[in-house]
Amino acid sequence: MNLKKSHIVVLMLAALLLGGVGSYIGVQLAQSDQPNYGNLANSDQQDFIDLNPDEQEELLGQDGMGDMRKVMQAYQTIQDNYLEKVEKNQLIEGAVQGMLDTLDDPYSVYMDKETVEEFNHQIESSFEGIGAEVSMVDDKVTIVAPIKDSPAEEAGLKPNDQILKVDDESIEGLDLFEAVSKIRGEQGSKVVLEISRPGVEEPFDVEIIRDDIPLETVYSETQEIDGKKAGIIEITSFSENTAERFYEELMKLEEEGIEGLVIDVRGNPGGLLPSVEEILKNFITKDQPYVQIEDRNGERSRYFSELEEPKDYPINVLIDEGSASASEILAIALKEAGNAEVVGTTSFGKGTVQQTIPMGDGSTIKLTLFKWLSPEGTWIHEDGVEPTIEVKQPDYFYTNPIQLDEGDTLKINESNDKVKSLQTMLIGLGFNPGRDDGVYSDQTEEAVRQYQKEQALEATGEVDQQTAERIQADIVGIIRSGENDTQKDEALNALFK
Repeated sequence: MNLKKSHIVVLMLAALLLGGVGSYIGVQLAQSDQPNYGNLANSDQQDFIDLNPDEQEELLGQDGMGDMRKVMQAYQTIQDNYLEKVEKNQLIEGAVQGMLDTLDDPYSVYMDKETVEEFNHQIESSFEGIGAEVSMVDDKVTIVAPIKDSPAEEAGLKPNDQILKVDDESIEGLDLFEAVSKIRGEQGSKVVLEISRPGVEEPFDVEIIRDDIPLETVYSETQEIDGKKAGIIEITSFSENTAERFYEELMKLEEEGIEGLVIDVRGNPGGLLPSVEEILKNFITKDQPYVQIEDRNGERSRYFSELEEPKDYPINVLIDEGSASASEILAIALKEAGNAEVVGTTSFGKGTVQQTIPMGDGSTIKLTLFKWLSPEGTWIHEDGVEPTIEVKQPDYFYTNPIQLDEGDTLKINESNDKVKSLQTMLIGLGFNPGRDDGVYSDQTEEAVRQYQKEQALEATGEVDQQTAERIQADIVGIIRSGENDTQKDEALNALFK
């Protein structure tokens, strides 16, 4: 994984859900474990700036904070001498942000009072937006995973897509919260995102109609495999009620007599540590830890369930590059301590734990305090969890939108990446373009013509904007329907081998 990954966890909803889900793993600390910042932790009540020098000196001498003199000297110099008047809070906010920036830790972030209030207010009202988990990767707002059944998923956004512009306005230089505020919006409103996708030469636009974002995190179904009943539980994120919902669905499946279980955390960007812990307690027996937590001094705490006996049926896990943090805890715990096969592609790779620390004035710091390790002590940070059975989806799952301006067409004898994407999509839709190398051949033209006839479009054999959009919509529909899901098929078949 890229070491410059700045993954600030933000659901592109109306708000930060549960104080930050996805790749942020919340960990509850006892009150005595809260960091002690002395009297400076409540700067609004103890207005340091207004103290006299002796009082400042006394306060700075507490808790080993004497080196703060340099900071205060810089503050006072700016206040007294800078060309323009600078608000006190502006300098203080900048100092806090600057300290976090020097950590070079993308997961340690600062939210000022106004940002916290805005997000909390919107949590209390409604969840509206495009429905995608985002992060900062090399200073670019990057999709970690679209949320199941969201506008982002329907529009075909994929993990690692980078958002360059919002409604033709560049978001370069904005922090993640600022960028997200431009992307989210009211139900029914339209937003156009300019997307850069790995492997695609030119950026392209994606139009999305914002909507209410589904909050359900657990889905289940059964499927017959060679005469045996398999259960499938999909977890889309780990929120406060996910473990309870998981248990309900698990009990329902067991009452139906399942003989094997697949847990699907593909595209699941993570969430709350207690949630995944409670789920793992259903499967990992008490003789081995389900997770280990390591502090700054290298001291490890190992966490165990009270489970006496494992399940009497096999369990496999589905992962992909959009599976992060809590999803990775679940996958590697079941892999190492639950004898599960892990099927799919290598996961995201986030192995740190953050704690939200109120600053006393309504602002908040989310600070990295721990590493999490697998049952065997593996740290997957930046590497991800490797599947035991590597399986990719059909090629059309990874195709790119065909971006055509009005009046433009793709036609015979053209050769480019757009034609290659077209051919891959046609194959996925059951038409034979004759080749898939990006050369628009006679057979490709005939395949397009046949598709146009079936769709009651003008059968020219050339791909115009209308045909391109219809083909892309049909491919997205197939992907969302679960047809030809080779990863899930392999995970199910592997249960009973």
